[in-house]
Amino acid sequence: MDARNEAREFLMSRRANLTPEQAGLPVFGHRRVTGLRRGEVALLADVSPEYYAKIERGHLAGVSDAVLESLARALQLDDAEREHLFDLARAANGAARPVRRRRPTTWVARDSLTRALDAIALGPAFVRNGRMDILATNALGRAFYDEVFKDPGQGNLARYCFLDERAQAFYPHWEAAADITVSILRTEAGRDPRDKQLHDLIGELSTRSDMFRTRWGAHNVRRHGAGTKEFHHHEVGDLTLTYEGMELTAEPGLSLLIYTAAPGSPSQERLQLLASLAATSTAGPPRSGHRTTIEER
Repeated sequence: MDARNEAREFLMSRRANLTPEQAGLPVFGHRRVTGLRRGEVALLADVSPEYYAKIERGHLAGVSDAVLESLARALQLDDAEREHLFDLARAANGAARPVRRRRPTTWVARDSLTRALDAIALGPAFVRNGRMDILATNALGRAFYDEVFKDPGQGNLARYCFLDERAQAFYPHWEAAADITVSILRTEAGRDPRDKQLHDLIGELSTRSDMFRTRWGAHNVRRHGAGTKEFHHHEVGDLTLTYEGMELTAEPGLSLLIYTAAPGSPSQERLQLLASLAATSTAGPPRSGHRTTIEER
């Protein structure tokens, strides 16, 4: 993932997604493309066409925060897209320092984190990193994502989504789930462009999945904080769950996500059934403290 190409393709994709009408610009004559021209973005951002052309070629080093803010407004970037633009600029300015090469280590959840997960009894709860590796779960989370921990997912939600056929049943709205998955990975790539394991994962998915490769080329990013999702679990059926995501301040780069169902709903009853099945099962890996190999930073 070359930083200059990342910046160039991201800016080009945002420009192509914004029409003159959406930007409040008049349209005269025939246009070969529906999106904005470079000169129109420059006009909206109050920079010279030559300077914007240089920026769009991926030259973000030295671009001021004020100009980045102007570009974000001109291209009508949402919060996640604006943050991604600034991440790309920080990388171009050398703020993202090279990762020191060390021997891989095994990440294990702290006892206090494991106890916190186990204290969440009403819904699946898990910790993941920006590469979408599931690192630790409560018992219900382990049962909820049982397919993810088997091949070809190997404990990674992105691998599961694109390489495991069962994912299309697990996610009734698979297209939307796939879009979100790629957007999270693209956001992480901007935040940490030198993450070798992320590079390897993207290369693997791009090689093995046309559906991933097409979405990766769209350069969409997003925040994943809260919302509602629908699932179809192979043991208990349809589930409509709300989720809350929280960054772990003691573990930079890791997030805790908790799914819950509305009280008294069929989904809550099915979660309770899944919890009962998980409690009586003796097979499978440990429910929490799932170990994964990561590089020390």
